Amino acid sequence: MKRRDVLKSGAAAAASAAILTHTTPSHAQAMDAAKKWVDNEFQPSTLSKDAQMAEMEWFINAAKPFAGMQVNCVSEILNIHQYESKVLTKAFAEITGIKVNHDLMDEGLLVDKIEVEMQSGHPIYDFWMNDSDFIGTHPRYNDIVDGSLTDFMANNGKDVTNPNLDLKDFVGLSFGTFTDGKLYQLPDQQFANLYWFRYDWFKRPELKAQFKAKFGYELGVPVNWSAYEDIADFFTNDVKEIDGVRVYGHMDYGKKDPSLGWRFTDAWLSMAGAGDRGLPNGLPVDEWGIRNVDGRPRGSSITRGGDANGPAAVYALSKYVEWLKKYAPPEAAGMDFLEAGPVPGQGHIAQQIFWYTTFSATMNQPGSPMMNSDGTPKWRMAPSPHGPYWKEGMKLGYQDCGCWTMLKYAPMEKVKAGWLYAQFSVSKTISLKKSLTTQHLIRKSDIDADAMTQAAPSMGGLVEFYRGPAVKQWTPTGVNVPDYGKMAQVWWQNVSNAIAGSVTPQQAMDGLARDQDAIMTRIQRSGVQGDRGPLMNKPQSAEYWYQQAEKDGNLAPQRKLANEKPPGQTVDYDELIKSWQPATK
Repeated sequence: MKRRDVLKSGAAAAASAAILTHTTPSHAQAMDAAKKWVDNEFQPSTLSKDAQMAEMEWFINAAKPFAGMQVNCVSEILNIHQYESKVLTKAFAEITGIKVNHDLMDEGLLVDKIEVEMQSGHPIYDFWMNDSDFIGTHPRYNDIVDGSLTDFMANNGKDVTNPNLDLKDFVGLSFGTFTDGKLYQLPDQQFANLYWFRYDWFKRPELKAQFKAKFGYELGVPVNWSAYEDIADFFTNDVKEIDGVRVYGHMDYGKKDPSLGWRFTDAWLSMAGAGDRGLPNGLPVDEWGIRNVDGRPRGSSITRGGDANGPAAVYALSKYVEWLKKYAPPEAAGMDFLEAGPVPGQGHIAQQIFWYTTFSATMNQPGSPMMNSDGTPKWRMAPSPHGPYWKEGMKLGYQDCGCWTMLKYAPMEKVKAGWLYAQFSVSKTISLKKSLTTQHLIRKSDIDADAMTQAAPSMGGLVEFYRGPAVKQWTPTGVNVPDYGKMAQVWWQNVSNAIAGSVTPQQAMDGLARDQDAIMTRIQRSGVQGDRGPLMNKPQSAEYWYQQAEKDGNLAPQRKLANEKPPGQTVDYDELIKSWQPATK
């Protein structure tokens, strides 16, 4: 979509938002509506019904100055946002009198639109569902209302900030927090990229015996990429068919599309071992390969101290291309994120190293071929295996965190009304029911709830993951990335060339590092991000940076390993789950 078309669609949305078309409910009508929703849709909850009604009454009172108003927001196409768009907007309108037009669109288009709003200063939407991957972008461009959500809640938004919001209850709060300690984006949805496998197949005695005879160790959850590769080869080339169905040992996607970029920016390199130790993101070098010193990006090429084209990153891309071609269904290379996500649910995939848990809700529906008759899934999820460059203390995987993002360009009254809806959608009155329905977990209180414990057996390990220690190693893109919208584009453009075979993995990652550095150099020259923006290192030899890392006790960039396939290691899934349980007294 061209920039003028994006602005035109935004103008149309703004025009429709000005039309007041529905009746403002009286206080009694609003309370009756709230009781109807609390008694029916918003159960279970971590709050008592009386506490739920008290919270709803706060929303009713806070919304009175905005009753009859229409506001517009947008989110990507995920089941949780479909629930919000279809169910929560209706509830919010009946309870508060504020009508929310909650659009859904492909994330690539959404990113384009928010970039246009940021660059033009003209509001396209009144507020946004924007991933916390932008946490390095929004603060540097100073585009959040009142400067930050922390400041907004203390100033212009004080009268519309829920006293029961309980920020400390959000498991992803750090993801929306910048280096200054202020909150810029409020988490609404989260899902992790985890290892997925057919638990029922991995338990078959004949397959276990066959695997051990060939590889010398047990068939189980792979701890490292060597074991993952062995299992992929085993199911694709040795097992070949189960119950009359052709099976594959790997699933992924490779279409030349923006979502191919997410496949890599969503921490594929960190799984291999690129970057440095440190959580939520490696320091001084993160999983995008960007070096950051004193809060300022310094470069991503290995010659600038980065790691985007270092040996670990090249290894990561090499394995991606190899596995896609050798072990995945032939059609996978032509699929994008939304097309590939549901494929394991079709019953012919043995495992997937990098599976978006947002698709789990569609896989465990009653009657699904992936469910047992007792309501338990035939599949499980577990922490993803790591590559040979990975070391303890590093980030290991990606956790998507979609956040309510209140930009400063819309009229303040619209922003405040939108902030009410944003809080409504994550309120304790609603969040547990929404989490159980969509399997996006955002609050500690919901994760620990009895209702979540009861649902856990049908959720394939998701609850155990969020309750266990490994969850801390799964984090979104961090503060090192100064312009997510622009920089995410160069990932898929370069990676796709390696998939097509027109360049080698090394050449593709060299191109990526070069393009990232070019973007950061332009930002530095423009001065638009001030003393928070990039301050690029002068190029040095790769050897200089290898020695510097060794001298400083850092990892990135790491030298190329002589052996990139150490012995495979696996762990029994049931023993893994036990290790996550709290010790009994």
